[in-house]
Amino acid sequence: KSIYFSASGASPLSQILVSVQRRGTDRWQSLQSTDTMAKNVLGTDLTPCSHDPVTGYYRDGCCNTGASDSGLHVVCAVMTDSFLTFSQSRGNDLSTPHESFGFPGLKSGDQWCLCAARWKEALQAGMAPQVVLESTHISALEFVSLEELQAHQSNSDQ
Repeated sequence: KSIYFSASGASPLSQILVSVQRRGTDRWQSLQSTDTMAKNVLGTDLTPCSHDPVTGYYRDGCCNTGASDSGLHVVCAVMTDSFLTFSQSRGNDLSTPHESFGFPGLKSGDQWCLCAARWKEALQAGMAPQVVLESTHISALEFVSLEELQAHQSNSDQ
């Protein structure tokens, strides 16, 4: 019997594939790593962004990321009417429900995991929504500085 571990994805919470060979047959089982928690921009454990509506690339309520998340949905942002209008003007309508995808549509006050590049674009346009630092994945720092995020820190996060 042998066990092989292979990390897939870029996230600290990446999936671990375990192959257990028994009597000449391979069985694959996907397990969530419990050894390492994803970190937020403050360097502490990532906390959930929202469960109502359920957000995150993996729809787990957290701004987790991995190799398949090409948009890097890592910034936990508090929606505002002005940001939702801005996003729609850039071709990403977050307000309209899409029942076929299980997407309820967002409204002002909802928290949602945004793509880091979209948040930066909104920042440059003066339209960046507030962020929840404890729920914003550390990989957001590849796009924006901690100081920029702190300048837009949500009141509920202070």
